Amino acid sequence: MAANLPGPPTAALPMPPGWPARIRALAAGRLTPVVPKRAATVVLLRDVADAAGPQAYLLRRRGSMAFAAGMYAYPGGGVDPRDAEQEIGWAGPSPEEWAARLGVDRATAQAVVCAAVRETFEEAGVLLAGPDAHTMAPERDWSAERAALEAHQLSFAEFCREHALVLRSDLLAGWARWITPAFEERRYDTWFFVAALPPGQRAAREVGEADRVAWLTPAEAARGYAEGRYGMLPPTISVLRELLPARTAREALELAGRRTLTPVLGQAELAGDRMTIRWPGYEELTIDGRYPEEGPPTDDPQ
Repeated sequence: MAANLPGPPTAALPMPPGWPARIRALAAGRLTPVVPKRAATVVLLRDVADAAGPQAYLLRRRGSMAFAAGMYAYPGGGVDPRDAEQEIGWAGPSPEEWAARLGVDRATAQAVVCAAVRETFEEAGVLLAGPDAHTMAPERDWSAERAALEAHQLSFAEFCREHALVLRSDLLAGWARWITPAFEERRYDTWFFVAALPPGQRAAREVGEADRVAWLTPAEAARGYAEGRYGMLPPTISVLRELLPARTAREALELAGRRTLTPVLGQAELAGDRMTIRWPGYEELTIDGRYPEEGPPTDDPQ
């Protein structure tokens, strides 16, 4: 169960414009669900003096983006199949251990963890890798390498081999797994990780896919979401709410070890004009109302 928000209760979530028609089409058998793409995202945390909890690194996606435009999100992206089988220097829990944690086979686990580290590097400029199992990569201008990874000119495993780097899987902790509902046009099977900003590294202030970067405590971000200042998809705000009890980045990683990664999948119920969408275990995200096939929708939250 997600933690309660500070301040006043949140209003009922609005129904995205394209959902009613797709929900009806799926219920009638006219829509074949898209196969979810595997993805990974990382909640990068840092401790700041006098802050009420660790701050999370959030990116506001540009309005031109095809998915989640204008929404705040964490660094993340799709899994590169090339990383599933390629040899890569590795420190921390093994791919076999991650397979058990993530609920997938060894090759998939390796690719998912690689995606988490790669996306954190691409989008935030933070590299969770080093020359050995105990040190971090030296600070330098990695802009060319980040651009090459983003352009898929090389896999993360190839990048690590070229620079004699070891992926530090010990710096990651699995937090959650969310799967986009079956009626969505774009679907993702996403693993959420948490990681502490390594000493000596700085996160990027400008990101190509984002028009704003913000460091916010979970309480600040959740309050801004409740007040309508920060738009977020259900998984993003839910993870922030779950992080509210953590007083430091280290505590967040410790909390992650006690969590299960059971997939969260939103389900739609259709009864005449009434539609209800529920995410198991996250009742506060429920969308409920009457949405006739013709004419404007009439929200009628229950």
